[in-house]
Amino acid sequence: MRVPLSWLREYVDLPAGETGRDVAARLVDAGLEVETVEQLGADLKGPLVVGRVLAIEELTDFKKPIRYCQVDVGPANGTGEPQNIVCGARNFAVGDLVVVVLPGAVLPGPFPIAARKTYGKVSEGMICSARELGMGDDHDGIIVLPGEYEPGTDAIELLELVDEVLDIAVTPDRGYCLSMRGVAREAATAYGRPLTDPALLDVPAANPAGYPVRIDEPAGCDRFTARAVTGVDPSAPSPIRMRRRLQKAGMRPVSLTVDITNYVMLEIGQPLHAYDRSRLTGTVSVRRARTGEKLRTLDGTDRALSPEDLLICDDSGPIGLAGVMGGATTEIADHAVDETGQSLGTTDVLIEAAHFESVSIARTARRHKLPSEASKRFERGVDPQAAPAAAQRAVELLVTLGGGTAEAGVTDVAAPQPQHTITIAAEHPGRVAGTAYDRETVVRRLREVGCTIAGTDPLTVTPPSWRPDLTDPNDLAEEVIRLEGYDNVPSRMPQVPPGRGLTAAQKRLRRVGRALAGAGYVEVQNYPFLGAAALDALGLEPDDPRRTTVTLVNPLSDEEPGLRTTLLPGLLATLRRNVGRGNTDLAVFETGLVFLPKAERTVAPRLPVDRRPTDEELAALDAALPDQPRRVAVALAGEREPAGWWGAARPADWADAVEAGRVVARAAGFELVVRQAQYAPWHPGRCAELLVVGADGTERTVGHAGELHPRVIKALHLPERTCAMELDLDQLAADGEQRTIAPTVSGYPVATQDVALVVDAAVHAADVESALRAGAGPLLESLRLFDVFTGEQLGADRKSLAYALRFRAQDRTLTAEEASAARDAAVAEAVSRTGAVLRGA
Repeated sequence: MRVPLSWLREYVDLPAGETGRDVAARLVDAGLEVETVEQLGADLKGPLVVGRVLAIEELTDFKKPIRYCQVDVGPANGTGEPQNIVCGARNFAVGDLVVVVLPGAVLPGPFPIAARKTYGKVSEGMICSARELGMGDDHDGIIVLPGEYEPGTDAIELLELVDEVLDIAVTPDRGYCLSMRGVAREAATAYGRPLTDPALLDVPAANPAGYPVRIDEPAGCDRFTARAVTGVDPSAPSPIRMRRRLQKAGMRPVSLTVDITNYVMLEIGQPLHAYDRSRLTGTVSVRRARTGEKLRTLDGTDRALSPEDLLICDDSGPIGLAGVMGGATTEIADHAVDETGQSLGTTDVLIEAAHFESVSIARTARRHKLPSEASKRFERGVDPQAAPAAAQRAVELLVTLGGGTAEAGVTDVAAPQPQHTITIAAEHPGRVAGTAYDRETVVRRLREVGCTIAGTDPLTVTPPSWRPDLTDPNDLAEEVIRLEGYDNVPSRMPQVPPGRGLTAAQKRLRRVGRALAGAGYVEVQNYPFLGAAALDALGLEPDDPRRTTVTLVNPLSDEEPGLRTTLLPGLLATLRRNVGRGNTDLAVFETGLVFLPKAERTVAPRLPVDRRPTDEELAALDAALPDQPRRVAVALAGEREPAGWWGAARPADWADAVEAGRVVARAAGFELVVRQAQYAPWHPGRCAELLVVGADGTERTVGHAGELHPRVIKALHLPERTCAMELDLDQLAADGEQRTIAPTVSGYPVATQDVALVVDAAVHAADVESALRAGAGPLLESLRLFDVFTGEQLGADRKSLAYALRFRAQDRTLTAEEASAARDAAVAEAVSRTGAVLRGA
C-alpha cells in the first residue's frame, strides 16, 4: 500500500514538522512494515508554471513533425511576453493550458533546463509530459490542463509534485491497512491524535425503489449495496488532485467513473465496481457459476468458469467475477461521439459495493491467475459495514464532479451479522508479554483499535467490523503489546521450574552423538524425503517393507513425495556429494526419525483451537500418525587411517561399520551380538546383523552393518567398498534404560591366557565368545578375538579362532593354577556348545 503523506494529513493532524521517515518510524513501532519512503520532487526546482498556447507553427523540414509554439506564461518569465518553445508532441492545440518549465529550472533526474537552439529555432523552455515531471510512465503526449487556471500559476503546487510516499508491506492479517482509512487509524493511534474517518457519512436507508438485487449464494456474499446515478457527463475529467493521488498510490487514472471507484477503494478500503446501467438486463444476482459458463472480463480474456467461482449476473448471464474483475458486457464506456456528434459514453451508472467471503475470492483469483486490487483486499478481509458508506461516497463524487443525479432508490441486501465477542482477563496481555499492564491501559489500547469493552474483569470485548483477524484473547493481547511498544517489553530469561531436564531418550541421543564424534565421525542432517528411485538404487525387493512410505499431499518435489523409511538414502547422497567435491576420506553419521505407516490407517481429527484438546482427541491424533522410531546411521569411504611415517593407510571396511554399531550400543549402555546376515543394500558376504539380548533372554535385531553391495555402489556412484551401518535406537532401548555400573578397579595383577579353537566355518565367532564367557566364570575380566585363521592343515570348511582371556581377582593375586582352571572351564563350555576343538590338542 502506497500512502502519500499529503493525503494522510487529510485524516490525521500530524505535527507540522513530521517527515515521511518520522511517520514511518512511528508506524513501524506500531507493528506495520514500512519498506521505503519515496521522496517525490526532491530534485525538482522551478519555475514550473501553467501556460496557454497562443500559436503553433508547424516545422516540416525535419524527419518527424516539430512544432514551434508561442505560450503565454503570464508574469512567470518576468516580462509577460509569450515564451517561444519547440515541442514534438501533437496532443494539444491553440488555446490549451499546458505545463511549461522555464530556463533555470531543474526537472527530476536531475535535468537542468536552459534556452537552447534546436531545429533552427531557440527554445525558451519545455512543454512537459507526465513522465518528465515524475508523475508516471505516460510519455504519449504532454499534460493538458483544465481551462480554469490562469497562465503563470505555479504548477508544482497545482500538480502536487513535491510529496513523500510511504510504501507499506501489508501482512495478510492487516487487510484494513490497504486503505488510507486504515493507515490513518494507525497513525492517529501512534501520535495520539484524533482521526477524521472518511467512512462517517450520512447514508440514506435502504428502500424498495433501489435497483433489484438478489443473493442466491449467501455463504459467498453476505452484503450487497447498489446505488444508481443518472446523467453523468461522460466527458467530465477527473480533478487533478484525484488523478495525482491515484498516481502516487500506484494506479493509472482512466476516466472519471473508474477513477472515483478506485479513489474510494483507496480511501475507505471497500472495493467498488461501476456498471453501465443501460447495459444491464433485469435483476442483478450473486450466484455460483454453472458448468460450461464463460465470461469475458475487462482485460478482454474469455474465461471458462468453475462451479466454485462466485459470479455477479443479470438476466443475460454472468457480468462479472465477484470481487475480482468485472465483465466486458457492462463496462463503463469511455467518452466518444458518433458521426452525428452524439455522445457514446456512459451516462447512467450503477455502483456496486458488496462484501464477499475471503477464501472464495482468493481461490477464484488464483484459479484464473487474475490478481486485482479488489481481490487483494477481499482475500485479506474487508469491513462489511463500510459498503453503504463507500457507495454513498462514490455517489457524492459522481454528482459533484460528473454532474450526475443520485436516484432516491437505495439497495442494501444484508444478512444478519452475528456479533462476535471475546472474553479476556485484564491481566492476560501482561502475562503474554511478561510485564505488567494495568486494566486501564488494556482497555484504552483495545478501544484505540476500535473494540467495544464491557465488564470489569474479565473483559468482554467486541472487535470492530474491520478487524476480522481478532478472534481470540491472544489476538487482543498482541494489539495491546504492539501499541504499548515491543521495545518496552522487558528482556527476561524464562524461569525454568526445578526438577526438569533432559529425558532418558534425549540423554541417550546426546551420548550417542558424542561417542560417534569422538570416534571420528562428522554429523550431517538431511531432508526426510525420498522417492522410488532412491529405494530402487538400494536394490530393495518389491515386497520390502521399506518401500511402503507415507506419501505427502503437497511434496516439495514430485520426485521425492514420500517420507523416509531408512536414513541411508540421504546419508549416502551426502557422502556422494562430498566425494564429488574432492573430500574422498569420509566418515559421516546422522540421527533422525524414520516414518513407518501403520497397518491400519485412520484420518487425523481436526483439533480445536479455543481449548485444550481432550485426552481422547490427542490419542486419536497419535493413532493417525505413522510410527516414528529414531535411528542412527553411519557411512564410510576412503581411508579410515591415513598413511604416514608409521606405515601405509588403512581403508575403511566392513569391520569399521560394525564397530560403529558397537560404539553406539556402548554409549547407550548395551552390548551387541554380531552375526553374519544377508540384508539389502549390504554385500551378502560382508553384512552383519546387530542384535541385543532382551530382558526375557531373547535376541532382537536392532540394525545392520557392513559393506554395501557393488550394484548399490554403482547405482549411487559411490566410491568402491563404501560401508554403512543403520541401527534403531528405540529398539536398542526397548527394555528401558540400563543402569550403568561403574567398574571395580582391582589393584592385583592380571593373568592372561590365550586359547585357539578350531570350529566349523558356519559357527559364528559370537557364539564361541558367548560360550567362553559363560564357562570362564566371575574371574574373567575381558575377552578379545585377535586372530582368525583358515588353511589346508585345518581341513575343509574349518577355521581357527584365537582369543585372549584376561583374568583378575578383586581380593588376591591369582595363581597360575587358578587362571588355567578358569581357561579350561571356558574351553570346555565352548566345546560343549559349539563342537570346538582346542587347536594343537
